Amino acid sequence: MFRDAKCTINNPIVKYKSYHSGDLIIGGIISLIYMMSNLITFKRIPSEELIDDPFLFLQNYLHILSLVFAVKEINENPQILPNITLGFGIYNNYLTATWTYLASMELLSSHDKFVPNYKSSIHQNLVCVIAGPNSHLSQVMADILSIYKIPQVTYGSAPVMDNRIHTAFFYQMFPNEHLQIMGILQLLLHFKWSWIGILFHKNEIAERFIREVLVLFSQNGICFDYIEEFPIVTFSNDLGEKMDSFLQIYKVITTSISSVVIVYCENQIMVLFRIISSVSEYLDTTLKRKDKVWIFSAQMEYTSLPFQRDSSMDFIHGALSFSVSSKELLGFKTFLQMRNSVPEEEDSFSRVFWEQAFGCSFSNSTLNTKSEERCTREEKLENLPDSVFQLGMTGQSYSIYNAVYGVAHALQAIHTSHSKHRAMAARGKQKLLFHQVWQLHHYLRKVSFNNSAGENILFDKNGKVATGFDIINWVTFPNQSFLRIKVGKVNPSAQLESLLSLSVDNIVWPKLFNQTQPLSLCNAHCSLGYSKVKIEGKPFCCYKCLCCPEGKIANQTDLDDCIPCPEESYPNKNQDLCIQKHPTFLSYKEPLGITLTSVTFFFSFISAVVLGVFIKNQDTPIVKANNRNLTYILLIALFLSFLCTLLFIGQPDQVKCLMRQTSFGIIFSIALSCILGKTTIVVLAFMVTKPGSKMRKWVGKRLANIIVLSCSLVQITICSVWLAISPPFPDSDMHSMVDEIVLECNEGSVIMFYMVLGFMGFLAAISFTVAFLARKLPDSFNEAKFITFSMLVFCSVLISFVPTYLSSKGKYMVAVEVFSILMSAAGLLCCIFSPKCYIIILRPDLNRKEQLTKKYM
Repeated sequence: MFRDAKCTINNPIVKYKSYHSGDLIIGGIISLIYMMSNLITFKRIPSEELIDDPFLFLQNYLHILSLVFAVKEINENPQILPNITLGFGIYNNYLTATWTYLASMELLSSHDKFVPNYKSSIHQNLVCVIAGPNSHLSQVMADILSIYKIPQVTYGSAPVMDNRIHTAFFYQMFPNEHLQIMGILQLLLHFKWSWIGILFHKNEIAERFIREVLVLFSQNGICFDYIEEFPIVTFSNDLGEKMDSFLQIYKVITTSISSVVIVYCENQIMVLFRIISSVSEYLDTTLKRKDKVWIFSAQMEYTSLPFQRDSSMDFIHGALSFSVSSKELLGFKTFLQMRNSVPEEEDSFSRVFWEQAFGCSFSNSTLNTKSEERCTREEKLENLPDSVFQLGMTGQSYSIYNAVYGVAHALQAIHTSHSKHRAMAARGKQKLLFHQVWQLHHYLRKVSFNNSAGENILFDKNGKVATGFDIINWVTFPNQSFLRIKVGKVNPSAQLESLLSLSVDNIVWPKLFNQTQPLSLCNAHCSLGYSKVKIEGKPFCCYKCLCCPEGKIANQTDLDDCIPCPEESYPNKNQDLCIQKHPTFLSYKEPLGITLTSVTFFFSFISAVVLGVFIKNQDTPIVKANNRNLTYILLIALFLSFLCTLLFIGQPDQVKCLMRQTSFGIIFSIALSCILGKTTIVVLAFMVTKPGSKMRKWVGKRLANIIVLSCSLVQITICSVWLAISPPFPDSDMHSMVDEIVLECNEGSVIMFYMVLGFMGFLAAISFTVAFLARKLPDSFNEAKFITFSMLVFCSVLISFVPTYLSSKGKYMVAVEVFSILMSAAGLLCCIFSPKCYIIILRPDLNRKEQLTKKYM
């Protein structure tokens, strides 16, 4: 029932049609019309002549075979369209709208007469058209075929259609193009390629791609080194004129610094790439080929012309291309091997391919008469290099195969739903189906089937096949063969973050990169510790690098801004890592703390010894002079002053923080008030000796006690108010030291702290003034001159303490305060009591009342 197909060449249009004898067919014939670009010529051919020296896109033969294979399988499968033979025809559109319109009208005519909208044969009925791979020609075809509601399936990218009527009859075996754009974007982001070039074909599909890419890619940090447009290629006489434009584009590519080029074009551009890469080195010595990582869109497949079979293919080595997801079909390789037999004499298309692919001619050939080698009819397809013919299913041929099956299943659904009409088959099944062609749309939209590879094929609500893309890595060899290695996939059902799956280790990169992942940047990465700074007048992908400021790090390359370290950490030397700060305080275990503690105990011991000496010699004149009780209180205060420094050493806690400053302030105020009382008594003692003096009643213990109590109460009041309104508390200083957290006592109210110091300074200033005035009074045991020196030491320490304290940081502030307390107290102890101890211990002969009276007289 299914006779072998014949192929004839009529005008420049190749028709590959099946012919059947009406009396041998039980059912009817459904013609499946397939339109594609399989032959091209560089000159227009008169309609009465046969094609002379046609140039063939060799890889398109695989598309034809996938169509033949699908039709053959369906006709041999009793489960699909029983008693119905599926036929097909092939028309060439020559990549031009003119031939597409002509072929579209021929589909509506009888096969032997060109009369549009008239068919004399009842054995051939058009039900669907499969078109591709060029998108703009599919749109031209739709202008005519949509009038007749004929289903149109495209295996290339979908044309841009504003006409909703055209869209309603259109089906795409090409997945959603936005998915491909997102896949390209994720690929660039995965490899961190931010400086790229784009080449696109001048058509609406590519222009839509550019509009979407310019916004989407820029939002994701990707810039464009160049965006170049390829002119429309018609393979006519102006091809030579356009070669200059192609070479200019090639020069832009080779001189650019970007390593990645996205090529969003269609099949025939691959021919130009091979031509340009071959001739550029001869035309301009400055155009030295640089390896690029080419990213080809799924609209492109490897295509070559016969004269290119021996030209270099190195330019696509390491390229990455998107392809419609495909699987190996059962029986397809066996089918191809069966085609190794001598082409049928009637099959002129296969004869054309055979002659051009093997570089031979048949004895009766009119197509390749210049070839001296004769075809032996023993040539094998598997012996052809991959650049001529691939023994495997490509993305586009896989789409063609699924398109045929999709139409067949839709027809089967119609046949099943109209079971009541099956009895009418003998009265003209073809006529019934012809009137039901428009109903095929309803079933095509809902078609869902598993092909022989086990993959489920269906259309989404927009009439696009619900599948994804494979990512192919191209590997070439010196013998002009190549491998297409699947290294990834774009899954349409995945979330954005898992949209792309990639096996990076399996990717072979262009040779120039020595199998290391290429970089494609406007400038080198900003290393760790540096941030990016925009360069005025250049795209945001071009920048310079500046070292991070103090306190910030850059722990990633190409950071827009440095990251501040948390308060509890600090940057390392390279400013690429935050290191945890370690807590610190003035500890008893460190040398500074040990030294200060030792000095504290030493002076405390000395003050205790002095107190003991004075108590032991309390009845001696030198001890009794200048108010013995005030001397004892002063020594006790100095003893406690030394010991209060221990509150400043060690880890601060609540008790220490409350006591350290207040204890120091009160104890020192008592000591200074005792000194003030002693000097005041000395002055008054000499004033009362004058005749008629009224100061006699103030001389004695009463005045000294009033001075000590009143001054101490003032300081106690200040400290009490301080503790009441804003007491000191334990705190952590994160900022004073770069690499340390200083555990300290926060003074609470700084004003109150300086009021305590100010009052002590006030007492010291008065004591110094009074002692200075009394320093020359005639007394053997006059303390005034020693108090003058002690106050001079105390005031010097106090004055130098304030700026030193404010300029110190961390535990050294505490050390400065401890040192100041020790020096102040030691100054008072040494200056006031060392002369008296010298007399008591070493010169007891001077410690007699006679010496005191003698001096006074």
